[in-house]
Amino acid sequence: MPRKKKTSKPNLPQVNGVIEGAGEVAEQHIVSSIQENFMPYAMSLILSRAIPEIDGFKPSHRKLLYMMYKMGLLNGARTKSANIVGATMKLNPHGDAAIYDTMVRMSRGYEALLHPYVDSKGNFGKFYSRDMAWAASRYTEAKLDKICAELFKDIDKDTVDFVDNYDNTMQEPTLLPATFPSVLINSNTGIAVGMASNICSFNLREVCETTAALIRDPEHDVMSTMPAPDFSGGASIVYDDEIMKKVYETGRGSIKLRAKYSYDKKANCIDITAIPYSTNSESIIDKVIELVKGGKVKEISDIRDETGLDGLKLTIDLKRGVDADKLMKKLYKLTPLEDSYACNFNVLIGGTPMVLGVKEILDEWIAFRIECVRRRTFYDLNKKKDKLHLLKGLEKILLDIDKAIKIVRETDEEAEVVPNLMIGFGIDEIQAEYVAEIKLRHLNREYILKRTKDIEDLENEIADLEAILKSRSRVKTIIVRELKEVAEKYGQERKCEIIYSNDEDDDEDIEEIPDYPVHLFFTKEGYFKKITPLSLRMGGDQKLKDGDEIAEAIEFTNNCDLLFFTNKAQCYKAKAHEFADTKASVLGEYIPAKLQMDEGEVAVKMIATKDYKGIILFGFENGKVAKVPLSAYETKTNRKKLTKAYCEKFDIADIAFAKEDKEFVISASSGRMLLLHSALLNLKTTRNTQGVAVLRLKKGHRLFSIKEYEEGRFSKPSRYRTKSLPALGALPSPDDTSEQLSII
Repeated sequence: MPRKKKTSKPNLPQVNGVIEGAGEVAEQHIVSSIQENFMPYAMSLILSRAIPEIDGFKPSHRKLLYMMYKMGLLNGARTKSANIVGATMKLNPHGDAAIYDTMVRMSRGYEALLHPYVDSKGNFGKFYSRDMAWAASRYTEAKLDKICAELFKDIDKDTVDFVDNYDNTMQEPTLLPATFPSVLINSNTGIAVGMASNICSFNLREVCETTAALIRDPEHDVMSTMPAPDFSGGASIVYDDEIMKKVYETGRGSIKLRAKYSYDKKANCIDITAIPYSTNSESIIDKVIELVKGGKVKEISDIRDETGLDGLKLTIDLKRGVDADKLMKKLYKLTPLEDSYACNFNVLIGGTPMVLGVKEILDEWIAFRIECVRRRTFYDLNKKKDKLHLLKGLEKILLDIDKAIKIVRETDEEAEVVPNLMIGFGIDEIQAEYVAEIKLRHLNREYILKRTKDIEDLENEIADLEAILKSRSRVKTIIVRELKEVAEKYGQERKCEIIYSNDEDDDEDIEEIPDYPVHLFFTKEGYFKKITPLSLRMGGDQKLKDGDEIAEAIEFTNNCDLLFFTNKAQCYKAKAHEFADTKASVLGEYIPAKLQMDEGEVAVKMIATKDYKGIILFGFENGKVAKVPLSAYETKTNRKKLTKAYCEKFDIADIAFAKEDKEFVISASSGRMLLLHSALLNLKTTRNTQGVAVLRLKKGHRLFSIKEYEEGRFSKPSRYRTKSLPALGALPSPDDTSEQLSII
């Protein structure tokens, strides 16, 4: 058998054969551990992954586009996306799926960008659809779009810095020398650690005109030439001057977007052709279906997605007699058909993340572009100087071509040709090398004259380039000229129209809810019914669960608020119109389930109101009663749940409501009753007040109920009244025994 190879053991300190420190738990501070390990990762994510730079690209975008440029896909034919993905992995080793996703989102087929960078062929999905998946990279084809010529213009003229890729096998640019402010042209979103970036897109022509105006006048009003963002989806922008100024000045804010629609009178349907950039068609359809099923929107009979080759189209079929404009205002409020785009203009400037306003971003881009133009000019200047230097040497050969031929012919060794030419004509080594490499057929007077006649032009060009480098205004003029060329060549009309809307008027229209008489029923078991008078007259007896009974029966209208008080000191608010009209022959809706109450929570009292006028009496088992105005439960916002609706320190016995102060019968478990006018109780503005002692209870007894007093109930009402509180109350007289409530 082969002998086992001995493995070397680490040379650890040992005492009597035992490793010193073995089994001990080493103390490690978590704060320092996080700083040493997590902070470098966070910085890498911020600087190298998620936040775009002044050229408008994150590293993943830049690596993909540059590799496509190196593959010759700017002017060549399309190639399979899989080829592009594979080649890009030389620069971006994060996996083919991530690279392909990046390419899809920059493609023309995906339609997410105002000016796509990738000219695509095949199924690239759609940004406005959650479920429309793109095809695999082996099926699709792509090349660079024409506008990318402006991204890579003069990139080979030392306009930007280059660095080694991850394995040092090739170089890649740190930025792209874009001739237009691409950072504001297309939307860009990124999430890092502790910070994020969300840059909306602007119209290319407007951005170029604004940038040119800023170069001429640094105090130019940006909003005068660039009034609002522009999105590829084409939705309408609800313009708010204060919010828009905040976005432009601080780089933060929320822009409201609204879907575009048209009404087809013949088919009685609404066609939605543009939706907010921040949502998708499936989310809108799901929300509309939810509203229809919940009874909140009753004007819609059907909704479907008719998106096709002509683009996005959602169709909403309407019921007869529905006002399409009013319905859309309602849907704007209740669905993502109106949504907000949260702006966060976080850009990396010199390796530092900064949240900048629009003018500040353009100023930074202008500074970046000035440097690019200066570096390009300096590169061209050196190239022309080198060429001039060579032609100057060639010009000297013109004086005596025969002498040059004689020197070459009579030189014994090849290595001596260049030195002999240098000596013979007084030229340097570079010029001599250039002359020595000329073919024999070119050593004629005509060829040399053709080559040297450009010397004067070169000298003029060099002087012009040197003047450009010395003049900042000349550099700015060049940038303005290039911006105008880009605007003329690639500019397009705005896709998003700007609308000015009065929010208060919109809210008034939205709140128009059919108002008609209804009967509201609430049972002790927690079931609720809303029945129209006609249906109630024709419906017969009320259907109830065994042992259940009607606790509240109120005549009101459909446009009212419902307050449900529970056994856990909470109040749930709902709108009567949110419940469907029903019949007496059904059980109704179970309120704890409908309003999503907590586990074990049941509704004990229902109050209907429109104006929130009136008082509520909360009777506690310990004999105390709290008087609270109904207005304490009115909220400015549409809150669905109010906590601490009444004092939760004591067990609730009963709740009573009245539009104004009146007499109430307060009963105890001992059978005693007290006739009390609510005006004797002080009104408390805090909802969870403990109230005042009203009933003086004997041991083992409790307050049982509070009911509104009905005239004629007691033969001698004065028997049950009192002049001071708390009071013991009186046992019912023989004449009033039949009126006594059953005692639990």
